[in-house]
Amino acid sequence: MADTITIRSDSETEHALDVLTHDGTSRSAAIRQAVLQAAQRQERAAALRRAVLRLPLGEPDGVEVAEAISRSREEEGR
Repeated sequence: MADTITIRSDSETEHALDVLTHDGTSRSAAIRQAVLQAAQRQERAAALRRAVLRLPLGEPDGVEVAEAISRSREEEGR
């Protein structure tokens, strides 16, 4: 048997539940589906972040952008 979870709702939560149950879905099923979907979104976002961090950055091109901007500003000031 599954555990029972109790939540405290407010007007915003009640509105969301009204939207989610408008088609006749039970409050319990709507909450369960919302929790599962939220977890899936977080897992996908974490996987995407990990994939981005694994992307190769390539080789440095030897251009120091901050240094080039600084030099350019110095030359403009002369």
